[in-house]
Amino acid sequence: MIKRVLKFVGKALLIILILSATVVLISYINHRIRLINEEERYSPIGRQVEVNLHLMNVYSEGSGNISIVFMSGGGTCSPALDFKTICSKLSDKYKVIVIEKAGYGFSEDADVPRDIDSILSESREALILSGHDGPYILAPHSMSGIEALYWAQKYPDEVSAIIGLDMSVPKAYEELDINLPLMRLFSFASKAGITRLIPGISEGDAVKYGTLSEEEKNLYSMVFFRRTLTTAMMNEIKEIKNNAKTVSEGETVDIPVLIFSSNGEGTGFDEQSWNNLHTDFINSIPNGEMIKVDSPHYLHNHDFELIAEEMKIFISELED
Repeated sequence: MIKRVLKFVGKALLIILILSATVVLISYINHRIRLINEEERYSPIGRQVEVNLHLMNVYSEGSGNISIVFMSGGGTCSPALDFKTICSKLSDKYKVIVIEKAGYGFSEDADVPRDIDSILSESREALILSGHDGPYILAPHSMSGIEALYWAQKYPDEVSAIIGLDMSVPKAYEELDINLPLMRLFSFASKAGITRLIPGISEGDAVKYGTLSEEEKNLYSMVFFRRTLTTAMMNEIKEIKNNAKTVSEGETVDIPVLIFSSNGEGTGFDEQSWNNLHTDFINSIPNGEMIKVDSPHYLHNHDFELIAEEMKIFISELED
């Protein structure tokens, strides 16, 4: 009886394994065909420059004397399109620039070191090669807050201010539990095209709440299926705790800092805990302020009118 049960279970598992492999294979073939078919409509926005043997994309608009550099959150598939809405509200007065790191947006994916020094070195070189000199006002979202703070620590003459769009601070990573096995699984699912089978998965906040055109929304979707948990992104996630520790051990930033703090939705923290992280950080520096915004983590695609106006006020005070 036991042998019969074990034999049945073995056959059932084999059938499940074969069916799963078949689904993955069909999904992968479909994914590759879709990528080829999308190629004609896949038109990168920005300028491509070669940094560290891989291409990086730098998007910009506007021509003001003040340069605002937007830096995306970890895993944001298309930084240029994610920031497009807020950029459009500021480009009448300022030069707005979006850096797309390795593995993000229209930049090439690459198996490169993602320690904080390597990331910052590539960002600085990409800006210079694309014709954008400092000093800059850095506008980091989420995880890029760590890079922005390190930039201000290491090259203070290049950073005139930081405007954090729900940016992360070093303390946020002290107890954060990063589920790498789950992320590896999702990365595999993306590369195998399985994510294409999930309805609406490519509709990020930029698509649902921003001001993207239909053409830009379609382009965002195409980028999503090419740039979800890429090799470079995974390397970055593995290093984030070390990178945050490096910044926490560095000097206190002595430049104006404004942080827009969300309601915590999408951060992994509850609202009070998330706001407290920002409040504690602001209280630890000589020149900081915080504005609470009742929006999810990608707040620049929700309350973009408010944020753009507050950014203009903040920048005008820097000029006085």
